[in-house]
Amino acid sequence: MKTITHLCLIRHGETPWNVERRLQGHLDIPLNETGLSQAEQVAEHLPDLPYTALYASDLTRTRQTAAPLAKKTGLLPIVTSRLRERHYGILQGLNPEEMLSQYPEETAHYDARTPSFDAVNGESLQSLHDRITVLMDRLAKQHRGEYIILVTHGGVLDIVHRWINQQPLDTQREFPIPNAAYNWISHNDEDGWKIEAWADRSHLANTLDEL
Repeated sequence: MKTITHLCLIRHGETPWNVERRLQGHLDIPLNETGLSQAEQVAEHLPDLPYTALYASDLTRTRQTAAPLAKKTGLLPIVTSRLRERHYGILQGLNPEEMLSQYPEETAHYDARTPSFDAVNGESLQSLHDRITVLMDRLAKQHRGEYIILVTHGGVLDIVHRWINQQPLDTQREFPIPNAAYNWISHNDEDGWKIEAWADRSHLANTLDEL
């Protein structure tokens, strides 16, 4: 019988900068009122399963999203910088129009998803991929056969989806990454990683997709 590890990955709730379409990256932007409501909905409608661990990025928006989940599950959040969003370097804090106006060359690389591009002292897609995939494999071993929750960011979810489906980093995204949706993946030693359900937002009235 296969021993399956189940992971529920959740992007943080809505922030003011999500609405303004600004790259947040490592900048510590809190949830807005909609995001706080989404966090409550995530916890209220979370399937009743025997969760053993709750992980969250150390940024405010993810910790705020994880707080109602901690109350629901009784788990103390394990806060880690390894689940942070990609660092977007000089592009952080800008919306698409400002990016193009102020940094046209860098924005071209960002739009083309050049894997080695680090946005000047930021983090490249390849570096983000390596950071996240190493973490995911470690968590699968550490929590073998368990149910765990990860509260993280859109860029992280982008990497996870592409990695499991063996999609290249430099192709345009063709799958949704909404705020506060459930993304279920699983792992077993025989078959490896699998996406079970993606972008389940049935518990939400409305939600924005990742920039």
